Amino acid sequence: MADFLTRIMPNVMGRIPELFSSLWQTLYMILASGIVSFVFGIVFAVILTISRRGGILENIPLWTVLDKIINFFRSVPFIILIALLIPLTRIIAGTAIGVRGAIPPLIFGTAPFFTRQMESALAEIDQGSIEAAQSMGTGPVGIIFRVYLKESVPGIIRGVTITIISLIGLTAMAGAVGGGGLGDFAIRYGYQRYQTDITIVTVIILILLVSLVQSLGNFFAKKASH
Repeated sequence: MADFLTRIMPNVMGRIPELFSSLWQTLYMILASGIVSFVFGIVFAVILTISRRGGILENIPLWTVLDKIINFFRSVPFIILIALLIPLTRIIAGTAIGVRGAIPPLIFGTAPFFTRQMESALAEIDQGSIEAAQSMGTGPVGIIFRVYLKESVPGIIRGVTITIISLIGLTAMAGAVGGGGLGDFAIRYGYQRYQTDITIVTVIILILLVSLVQSLGNFFAKKASH
């Protein structure tokens, strides 16, 4: 079996340790930036939802400022965002290259996207449920946790799934500018050195990651809907 694999993908077999190291770097970037983006995304989505016109804590100036900031970061292409954030990245991570240097741009690129996903999920909550909670004397904090977040769990799971899949693509893109991970591995060997088998194997791994995330997301969303 090993001889067969060596014949069909010699470059991959010669760099197995580096391939696994790159896979771990990708998973680490997804986990680290994903957790932070999840926290910020939930917080920002809740603020946008409750402060919008007609919200339970209407605050149009706050909503406008936060909405514009999120739109700004969502409108900047990720490659440009990486370059734009280099000074801030160096302050936060101590470096603008490698896995550590890729995490801050990944957060800035992912958190606004996830915020919009969560905002859409929260917007699906029936206004009647909110009014019923208010009529029973439930305060804003109670409504946020017992109505908005509790009732939108399936939508939140779907949003998390879509965001993680998007984040996988962003980590690969970060590799194109020295961010490490599978993207960097594919660029350095598959593209720059014309080792096609490395490119193919990297793409297959990324497809499997996306398929796994989508399957788990569908499973948990279905469970939460019942």
